Amino acid sequence: MKILTDFIQLGVGQHLQRALRSHGLVQPTPVQEWAIPFLLEGRDVVAQAQTGTGKTLAFVLPMLERIKRDEPHVQALIVTPTRELAVQITSEVRKLTAHIEGVHVLAVYGGQDVEQQMKRLKGSTHIVVATPGRLLDHIRRGTVDLSGVSMLVLDEADQMLHIGFLGDVEEIIRKTPADRQTALFSATMPAEVRKLAKKYMNSPKDVRIQSEEVTLRDIQQLVVETTDRAKQSALRQLLDQYRPFLAIIFCRTKRRASTLQAALREHGYNSDELHGDLSQAKREKVMKKFRDAEIQYLIATDVAARGLDVEGVTHVFNYDIPLDTESYIHRIGRTGRAGEKGVAITLVAPKDRQLLEAIEKGIESVIPKTRIEGQQAEQREGTAPRGKNNHPKAEAAPRGKAASRAKMDRRGEKGTSKPRAEQRGQSASSSRTKQDKKPRSAAKADSSTSRYFGQDKQRQDAASGRQGRGRAASPANKGRSKKR
Repeated sequence: MKILTDFIQLGVGQHLQRALRSHGLVQPTPVQEWAIPFLLEGRDVVAQAQTGTGKTLAFVLPMLERIKRDEPHVQALIVTPTRELAVQITSEVRKLTAHIEGVHVLAVYGGQDVEQQMKRLKGSTHIVVATPGRLLDHIRRGTVDLSGVSMLVLDEADQMLHIGFLGDVEEIIRKTPADRQTALFSATMPAEVRKLAKKYMNSPKDVRIQSEEVTLRDIQQLVVETTDRAKQSALRQLLDQYRPFLAIIFCRTKRRASTLQAALREHGYNSDELHGDLSQAKREKVMKKFRDAEIQYLIATDVAARGLDVEGVTHVFNYDIPLDTESYIHRIGRTGRAGEKGVAITLVAPKDRQLLEAIEKGIESVIPKTRIEGQQAEQREGTAPRGKNNHPKAEAAPRGKAASRAKMDRRGEKGTSKPRAEQRGQSASSSRTKQDKKPRSAAKADSSTSRYFGQDKQRQDAASGRQGRGRAASPANKGRSKKR
């Protein structure tokens, strides 16, 4: 299809055209160019397009063209997998309805006051943007009526099914009229999504925007090979090297996101976390600060960040490798959006090789690879790398003068810089009684903390100093004290 010069040629009215121009939107994207004419004709549409390609406007514009403002009931329903995406779509709709008098939109999702939502639903609401769980709650309470819905949109359909919303989505669909228009948008098209479309849609038009155009053309992809022990250090090196304007860092679990957030904060990075354990108020606050560039690094889980469209995200870091190709495409799609360039970096440990191969097979491309030496990174973390030939027991092997020199070198490297005369003047009995127990437990705690939380350089030096003093009371050093 020939690239069109404006939205009017797609069938969008003058009033919406002016609204689009006021926001700097002049030329439609490929998914808008293909989907809008079909939807304006009243046809069902299955569109495969990654987020960031303009798909929200692809269904919102036809929806607004068909809303009957003089009929105060729910006429259009948009179902999304996450609260953040519901808020985001609602915001986009309101930007356009600000230029159209009498069109009302409501976001319905968990974490909000149910009574307040019930009150709003009793009023004049034309468009509802909802997550499945909270919408079903209102349906069962009888506080929302979907019998007048003429257009239903399932956004990020693959993700909704991936996180277990299939039963909820089917129940919602059955509450809408059989003659409704249905549009399904998805970044990927697994078998479950196609089955859903076949079951509930009427001869839908198939629109496909090749994911390769987005994932490979607009996003520079890179794999950084490291180890689990060195991962935090590797990430910090990458953040310092690339200096993103805004970046999203993906973790596999809420706990790992919180752990990484604590570590980055402790090292002075301007970061915050986004995951399901946060209250809705906190999540909205974090997202507002990230959109306003008050936070530079957003550490998020897959579900929390699904479908987020934040202008200015220059980099995506996969701290934990995605479990499948679909998740990889969704993640890196947070950058390189709407024609902009982006960078996506995935940290890969040796145990992740099989997942990486599956992703490369799925995107039909070999991702360039580089390496951050695990040994160097581990040493920067304050722990000695443990390999086949450098188990901690091996440190006791040197004896005699060589052992003394090695211990003095290690003491010098780790910050124990007291003058030798002062060290001689210390009470050996005090060292044995007070330090023989505490430094060992402290060293153990510091080792654990370093391994999991990535302590800063100052804390590492303090830990090393304690360990150095502890060694002075060991049997090997007792002999040295006697010689002195």
